[in-house]
Amino acid sequence: MSRVAVHASADVPATAEQVWNVLVDWPRHSEWVPLTRAEGGAGDGASVEAWTGVGPVGFLDTMVISEWRPPHRVLVRHTGGLVRGEGRFDLLDLPDGRCRVTWAELLDLPLGPLGRVGWFAVGPAARVMLRTSLHRLANMFE
Repeated sequence: MSRVAVHASADVPATAEQVWNVLVDWPRHSEWVPLTRAEGGAGDGASVEAWTGVGPVGFLDTMVISEWRPPHRVLVRHTGGLVRGEGRFDLLDLPDGRCRVTWAELLDLPLGPLGRVGWFAVGPAARVMLRTSLHRLANMFE
């Protein structure tokens, strides 16, 4: 099995607590994560589902929350057929009422060596999506 890591960070002009309230309001992901809508619960063991795509073309990402530490960390285990591995959001309070949000994914690539080759095409898009999403999140607080 091949594992890959992807992450991005952004400074947000709001406290970790303020950002947390938007970050874990799963239906609000559609406001800042491109082409994604989500729903789910809160706390260790709760389920989260996210659909990424346009109309019927896309994929369902099922997750289970494995660590819930408001307002500083949420860790999920991806349990779907296509996306497997771990994802996390970390929030670090900064001076002047700001915080840094880091989104990190450690993904198990499907299809063995073919999945590794496919990552060369998908990986750059994943990095752009994480960065774009976090900048959109930050803009919500300006």
